[in-house]
Amino acid sequence: MPPLNFSVILPLLVLTVWACLLLFLDLFIKNKSITALLAALGLVIALGLTISQIGSSDTGFNNMVVLDGFSTFINALLLLSGLFGVALAYGYVKRTGIERGEYYTLLLFSVTGMMLMAQATDLIVVFLALELLSIPLYVLAAFARPNADSEEAGLKYFLLGAFSAGFVVYGIALVFGATGSTNLSVIMNAASSGTSSLPLLTIGSALILVGLGFKVAAVPFHMWTPDVYHGAPSAVTAFMAAGAKIAGFAALLRVFTLAFPSLSSDLTPIFVVLSALTMIIGNLVAIAQTNIKRLLAYSSIAHAGYILMAFVPYGQQSVVATSVAAGLFYLVSYALTNFGAWAVVIALEKAEGKGLEIADYAGLGRKYPALAAAMTVFMLSLIGLPPTLGLVGKFYLFRAVMAGGYTGLAIIGVLTSLISAYYYLRVVVTMYMREGEPETANEPWLNLTWAVSAIATVVISLVPQFLFAWASSAVLKLF
Repeated sequence: MPPLNFSVILPLLVLTVWACLLLFLDLFIKNKSITALLAALGLVIALGLTISQIGSSDTGFNNMVVLDGFSTFINALLLLSGLFGVALAYGYVKRTGIERGEYYTLLLFSVTGMMLMAQATDLIVVFLALELLSIPLYVLAAFARPNADSEEAGLKYFLLGAFSAGFVVYGIALVFGATGSTNLSVIMNAASSGTSSLPLLTIGSALILVGLGFKVAAVPFHMWTPDVYHGAPSAVTAFMAAGAKIAGFAALLRVFTLAFPSLSSDLTPIFVVLSALTMIIGNLVAIAQTNIKRLLAYSSIAHAGYILMAFVPYGQQSVVATSVAAGLFYLVSYALTNFGAWAVVIALEKAEGKGLEIADYAGLGRKYPALAAAMTVFMLSLIGLPPTLGLVGKFYLFRAVMAGGYTGLAIIGVLTSLISAYYYLRVVVTMYMREGEPETANEPWLNLTWAVSAIATVVISLVPQFLFAWASSAVLKLF
């Protein structure tokens, strides 16, 4: 048996040990702000180790996990998301009366699950990572107990998450029955050589798609999203909306491009329909929302549809690398914009859960011009308008899909982006053209989050080549 090779998962291992130590040390820490800072320090250390692994390539644990450009890119993004998550929660949990040290430990454990998801090259490890990232999120969603909405969010997320996990397990069992292995490369070889049961393999891959589709909130597996996003504490929702989506798409990208390329003729039409439905339904239902958290929930669903476009040409060798790179680029764009927008939401939210209606943003442009300007940048980026990273991300995605011959799907993407302009710009109009007296929380880490996100969203859009080049090199050896 090959050596375990712990160096492959060194950042993940360090973060896991750090989270366990933090869970113990928190018993003796009265000021929970120290726990938050220690959690952030652990994420920074893991991020430094991840950056040091750029350019490295290795496997470990009997080829069940891998270190490559793809996993390094995703892990760096996940660790940054964890840092944003800590920054958003730092003042929020105090203000809302839910400050408990285990919040940050749960967040760290969830990040470790997400990182393992990005490195998994075996379906068993994919499932273990899925549960490791999900179970802490179930608890965090209900963290504002005894708030009924939060408890309901946690229960719904847990029940539906457990149900979707069943699909993944059943799918893995069918794939194993068809190929005799759960290793992605072995599955690919068995599928391409014709030694597997094709109907069993196709059904198994479809069931895995259902389970991971739930995690990324793709239609029709999205029904949990609005209620969970609305009921969970806003800092949790912000982290969940970015982190879980990044990890879910990382697993989808690796599993389907590495294990099931021979099934592309059967699965590509499914991806086309899923992507189109997710974009259409997410954007249309968002129009009717008056609560900013529910609006961003449906926005998250819609953007899952855009990212799903990266999967459509996955069976075409000439296009797949560019398409997956475009998907990675868009994940960065979405994560930055998402954390920035949620930082503004948290700034306006009151301890009793008020300040979450779009109408509560009236007068923000006059009273807090910098905050309103940042929110405007985030709304423009979510639409895909200049000068924002969202425009560049959609350009790369649409270009990749059109290169694969799916011009119709790109047109749907453009049209749904136009529809989204209505509800995103409604927030901007309310901030600048309605009279009001909003009150915001003046918290340093929160202010830093929305400021950095807004600046990065604009600046990177002006020089996006380096980021797309990194994304392209990350997938270079994947295929």
